[in-house]
Amino acid sequence: MTDFQTFAHLASIDLGEPEPKPTSISGDQLEASRTLWTSPDGTLEVGVWECTPGRFTASRDNNSETCHIVSGRVSLHGPDGRSKDVGPGEMLVLPKGWKGEWTIHEPTRKLYILHFEAA
Repeated sequence: MTDFQTFAHLASIDLGEPEPKPTSISGDQLEASRTLWTSPDGTLEVGVWECTPGRFTASRDNNSETCHIVSGRVSLHGPDGRSKDVGPGEMLVLPKGWKGEWTIHEPTRKLYILHFEAA
């Protein structure tokens, strides 16, 4: 039997001690995350991530990502120069192959879903 799981209070889930963000390009950013669930076949991962203000590079070379901003405010910058501000309650999708930068304007927490291709 396959059962369901629930996760409440995404804004207060303990993510552990923050560490320096490896792809940070300004702001000496710190990040922390916690995986909440991984599918048995490894094609989905759901978790919570938090980061301090600054700017970092990101790419979705091997997967796509769906994000729901729980708290904070960010700007996404695509390779074509397009930017979009995203805040609490909003969702964004980064398709496989996306490359760009994030600007974190204030401490930000997101729920993320990583989608991997089946092996």
